[in-house]
Amino acid sequence: MVERRIYMKNKMYLSETDKKISGVCGGIAEFFDIDSTLIRLAWVILSLFTTGFPGLIAYIIAALIIPKRQENV
Repeated sequence: MVERRIYMKNKMYLSETDKKISGVCGGIAEFFDIDSTLIRLAWVILSLFTTGFPGLIAYIIAALIIPKRQENV
C-alpha cells in the first residue's frame, strides 16, 4: 500500500514585514496572497458590525496562536 502524504506549501505566520500591531492581518494576507489593506478593512468592518469586542478578542487570540516565522540557522 502506498502511503500518501499531503504537505501544505505555505503555513500561516505572523508577518514580519507587513505589520501594524502584531502582524496578524499581514500574515493572513501573505497566506492568501492578497493585499493586506483588504484584510485590515474587512477586519475593521466586521469588528464594527459586531460592536468591536469580538473582533478585538479574535485578533488577540490570533496573535497568540499564529506562530512567528523561524529563521533557519
